[in-house]
Amino acid sequence: MAPTFYVFVLVACLSGCAIPIVEHRPAESIKVARDTGVLNEVRRLGRDGDWLVIRGYHVTDNLVATLTNTPLSHAAVLDITKDQVIEAESAGVHLSTLPQFVAKSHRLLLIRPVWSDEKTSVEALQKARALVGKKYDFLGLIGLNVPDSFYCSELTLAIYLPYIPKAQIIPRPDEPGQLYFWGRILFDSGIPPDR
Repeated sequence: MAPTFYVFVLVACLSGCAIPIVEHRPAESIKVARDTGVLNEVRRLGRDGDWLVIRGYHVTDNLVATLTNTPLSHAAVLDITKDQVIEAESAGVHLSTLPQFVAKSHRLLLIRPVWSDEKTSVEALQKARALVGKKYDFLGLIGLNVPDSFYCSELTLAIYLPYIPKAQIIPRPDEPGQLYFWGRILFDSGIPPDR
């Protein structure tokens, strides 16, 4: 039989264990109400230097979630003081408003890094702010180190690098869906509020 047949059978078998390939935006009235609730929780629970990890709607979100087989596709650093996030996308490291970031999420986790305390979170955020304008690390996505460039989850970890014990190994490339390993989930929009 042709090799393409075997590839098709393999993909069909594995797809039963996979996450959804594409997430679709709900109706606008549902999305607005949901985003309002998420924003309220992030503003209530979050602090500077926390991580926001999402499953987004963009084609690259679909690609990342599919390739990593995790329900999360993008990460950013929370700047609660300015109601912003610092994120790395193909255009580079840049600022977005918190409402803009929430609006592009299907699911959102607010994570407090294990190395975060009142002092380190402020210093980490200052470092993140200083990295705005840096280039996107396309080669980092395959595990190569390109200095002074960052992909999303690489950025979130890089700002805490001075506080990560030398013995603690974080695999490269680090994926958005792995960030909860190095933090405490304070809020998950995918969990109903009555739990």
